Amino acid sequence: MPAGLEHLPLQTSQVTTEEAADLRRFLSLAPDPCGLRGRRYPALALLCAAGAAVLTGARSLIAIGEWIADAPQAVLAVLGLPADPLTGIRPAPHAATVRRLLQRVEGDALDAAVGAYLQARMPPPHPSDVPPKPSLRAVAVDGKTVRGSRTATTTAIQLLAATDHHGVVLAQRQIASKSNEIPAFQPLLDTIDLTGSALTGDALHTRHGHGACLRKRGAHYLAIVKKNHPGLYDQVRKLPWAEIPLDHHTRDKAHHRDEIRRLKVAAFRHLGCPGARQAIQIVRRRRELSTGKPTIERVYLIAGLDVSDATPAELTAWIRGHWGIENLLHHARDRTFREDDSKVRTSHLPRTKASLRNLAISAFRQNGEPNIAAALRTTGRDYRRPLSILGLT
Repeated sequence: MPAGLEHLPLQTSQVTTEEAADLRRFLSLAPDPCGLRGRRYPALALLCAAGAAVLTGARSLIAIGEWIADAPQAVLAVLGLPADPLTGIRPAPHAATVRRLLQRVEGDALDAAVGAYLQARMPPPHPSDVPPKPSLRAVAVDGKTVRGSRTATTTAIQLLAATDHHGVVLAQRQIASKSNEIPAFQPLLDTIDLTGSALTGDALHTRHGHGACLRKRGAHYLAIVKKNHPGLYDQVRKLPWAEIPLDHHTRDKAHHRDEIRRLKVAAFRHLGCPGARQAIQIVRRRRELSTGKPTIERVYLIAGLDVSDATPAELTAWIRGHWGIENLLHHARDRTFREDDSKVRTSHLPRTKASLRNLAISAFRQNGEPNIAAALRTTGRDYRRPLSILGLT
């Protein structure tokens, strides 16, 4: 982790409400990539301005530059842009100045600062709302390819993110070229306090090392078991599921289909999976309303949770919530911000812009905004709104 960011206490009593709300406190710890010679604008002010512009719906570098250029003098003063000593006017930076900064800023440092800020914004539970046994926080780990960053000679960059099940990005990391998500899993989680969390992921992350890491960090896990682990898959699949009573079921009618989900849980111990306590079978019965065609799908998981740690209803919600990240985060980046249509490929720009989009989407989710497109339109109508949301006023 970049120097200084490891000291951010995130979600502890060391951070006051005012400090947690101020984005500047966190971005100031990211190293300034610009030299001192010829500098006219502080990097911190430009980063804050870019973040505020994205909250108003600015998708491109040109749009970010135009928002800053049109901002009133009072807004530029709040952002920290300097005034001309002779005229007292604060000149807006050229769009090329903003672009040069964003393409040189260190990706790991920016993601660590944004993740720390979003975690610190999460309010602690109210004393009257704390149950006798606190419920676990669900965290999903999922990857995304920024397709527009592909060139004739290089592949598109891949980003691995840890997100809570409300769509708030807690951490993000770029996957090394010619690698995959597995080596990036543990470094990604180093910036998150996982105590009291239940982590969900796809079958790629059902690994002995990942389970041991999570148990050491005080976290639980729900891991999908598929045929890429044939021994474990057969062991779980051959449990006497027909004799195990049904623990939970739901029925939904949406997306032009009728779907019934049935969940069964069995006590389970497996030496190859550190901390495994339960095996789960989910049976999904779907019927297409247009054709009447039925389908049946069986999914198996192992859980590093005791029976007392979570109810069957909570297990069902976490498993469904993991795939909800596609809608809460990835769909918003692809459809609302048109991320895959962007052809920005220079240096760190694709990752930097993805980080700023994460910041905007997560801040809106924390404010209870269900529709990101509507939130962008509302924020874009008043220059003070993005500053207020990011705690810059």
